[in-house]
Amino acid sequence: MIDYLIVGAGMFGSVFARQMTDAGYKCKVIDKRSHIGGNCYTENIGGINVHKYGAHIFHTNNKKVWEYANKYAEFNGYRHHLKTTAEGRVYSFPINMMTLSQVWGVSTPEQAEHELRKRKVKIDRPKNLEERALSQVGEEIYNKFIKGYTTKQWGKPPTELPASIIQRLPIRLTYNDCYFSDKYQGIPIGGYTAMFKKLLKKIPVQLGVDYLKDKDTLDRTAKKVVYTGALDEFFDYEYGELEWRSLRFSEEMHTGDYQGVSVMNYADENIPYTRIIEHKHFEQKVRDNTVITLEYPQEWSRGLPKIYPVNDSKNTSLYNKYQKAVDKDKYILGGRLAEYRYYDMHQVMGASLKTVKNVNES
Repeated sequence: MIDYLIVGAGMFGSVFARQMTDAGYKCKVIDKRSHIGGNCYTENIGGINVHKYGAHIFHTNNKKVWEYANKYAEFNGYRHHLKTTAEGRVYSFPINMMTLSQVWGVSTPEQAEHELRKRKVKIDRPKNLEERALSQVGEEIYNKFIKGYTTKQWGKPPTELPASIIQRLPIRLTYNDCYFSDKYQGIPIGGYTAMFKKLLKKIPVQLGVDYLKDKDTLDRTAKKVVYTGALDEFFDYEYGELEWRSLRFSEEMHTGDYQGVSVMNYADENIPYTRIIEHKHFEQKVRDNTVITLEYPQEWSRGLPKIYPVNDSKNTSLYNKYQKAVDKDKYILGGRLAEYRYYDMHQVMGASLKTVKNVNES
């Protein structure tokens, strides 16, 4: 019998397996997909490392997490500068002095602050996402950059979305258009799959295994199970389905340079995709060929990738019901699916390291 059966070869499971193996425990990793790395998986297409499940930029202010990641990958120092297309024009994004200059013609932070104060809609207690956005940026910025994109991404009008989705819109009164402000940033040289191969080196990994189809048998092979899948699936949807939003990814190959930037958002509601990714720009290399991915938001149904959890009160209550039903003596939960949270990679890595520490101290 092994010590830990780890269900899922994504970030949480791979880090847990690495740490516990190095601590002397016997681990095995299984995954129903045909590849390791979870949604971080990259595939080399024409010499370009393509992010198969959307753009993944590693960024953190946590020095310990950054040092840990660098044990398994060399990072290229990439800084994320995206752009947004709205009404046929390309704008600097996230909203910064250049964006406000493009929209309102302002040139100083003082002028920008004046315009924002003048245009904000006074709403003391925003009841939904639209009211929250209007109270922060006013109608023009909201209609141009937020309304259409949000409607596409979530499949419903912003008036039906909780205000909590955008606690505060990032508005920079400087010309800094770097998307993340974290101290440590980059993308693994050679792609994320190479990083996961190093994390899982000499650890037994079996792909194409659907844990839930043979759960009882597999559970008997290990003293404990680390489960990183969706919790409602774990219980065969006994209490109902947790709500997710999904994405459809459409890849195209082209010659030359397609859009001149790694990510271009499309804010207009009449354009069906939310963004286009041009993967070679993540590696900051000049190439004659290029691969792009169009991302189409779609309603989740069984069999589709779970991308964005709908963390409203109804779904949170349902998740808590499932979570309380888990046998904590046998199962360890971790990762964005099992915790029904939208995590960045560094947060999953940090959470896995913390779980390992707690297990070893208990």
